[in-house]
Amino acid sequence: MSDEELFTRLLYYSTVQLNRTEEEVWLMPVGYLLDLWECHKQFLGLSKPKRMLTIDDIIPTVI
Repeated sequence: MSDEELFTRLLYYSTVQLNRTEEEVWLMPVGYLLDLWECHKQFLGLSKPKRMLTIDDIIPTVI
């Protein structure tokens, strides 16, 4: 896939699927856009998270 095709797809995903304006898309960092797209795919069930964490994994319980 060429860079032009990649940016066309990202522009489509972000404007149509993520409901962002084209101006917002061009001003946001590419990494942020890719994170939003990954979250959207997980929400739709098209992909699975690499790791499943719970709040207990992040903040251990103290006795």
